[in-house]
Amino acid sequence: MEEKVFQTGRGPIHYWISKKSSDPAALVFLPGLTADHRLFDKQIEHFQKNDNVFVWDAPGHAASWPFDLTFTLMDKAKWLDEILTREGISSPVIVGQSMGGYVGQAYSQLYPQKLKGFVSIDSAPLQRSYSTAAELWLLKRMEPVYRYYPWKALLKSGTNGVATSSYGRSLMRDMMMVYDKDQERYAQLSGHGFRMLAEAIEKDLPYQITCPGLLLCGEKDHAGSCIRYNKAWNKNTGIRLEWIPGAGHNANTDSPQMVNLLIEQFIEEI
Repeated sequence: MEEKVFQTGRGPIHYWISKKSSDPAALVFLPGLTADHRLFDKQIEHFQKNDNVFVWDAPGHAASWPFDLTFTLMDKAKWLDEILTREGISSPVIVGQSMGGYVGQAYSQLYPQKLKGFVSIDSAPLQRSYSTAAELWLLKRMEPVYRYYPWKALLKSGTNGVATSSYGRSLMRDMMMVYDKDQERYAQLSGHGFRMLAEAIEKDLPYQITCPGLLLCGEKDHAGSCIRYNKAWNKNTGIRLEWIPGAGHNANTDSPQMVNLLIEQFIEEI
């Protein structure tokens, strides 16, 4: 994987890419809030042997810092498209975990003709009808929680709460430790991410997935209401939903072999 940097007006975006061919298609892996490119290590290791693959540290995350945290979800999708265009990727298959899945839906809203496939891992639909007013109110007010919560307790809950496997928990802890000496940055990053999400939902846009899609969700995903959201998402859209046994919110780290197999089968189908 080759590390590159894309400069925006608000800060740098670091990304990693491996191209096996000039094919305009690629697997584009988008990590969730406060996670970084390492979240998809097991997927990159598996797929880079035969496929064009891409992963980033989302704006403000890990290496993509310093960054002015005033951007929207649509800004992220636009920057992603600019990077992919620069790399000659015009038919991406987006694989988004949690917040990465929301970026994928924003991308689908802006560039429906480009998106070749969409895989959601423990994410949820962006349509306004799925969220309650109380949920949106809370999303906009999360920053103080992360600012004043004792860091050691936050580190423990942040790792145990998103993964069930020792590998998944160890990896999430490593990613959180990027912010070990700067809890203020962690709080700002988290607070901005949740506000950005609420604002995107309140725009009440269609956010339709018009390309082939696949929903993956850990059976033990207790982050927010992911299980409820995915059941409703599948019921209302018909997008195929696969449950990952024993996995938490970071299902791709708890059960990488099964997730890789399902993504592989999905690629073959499309």
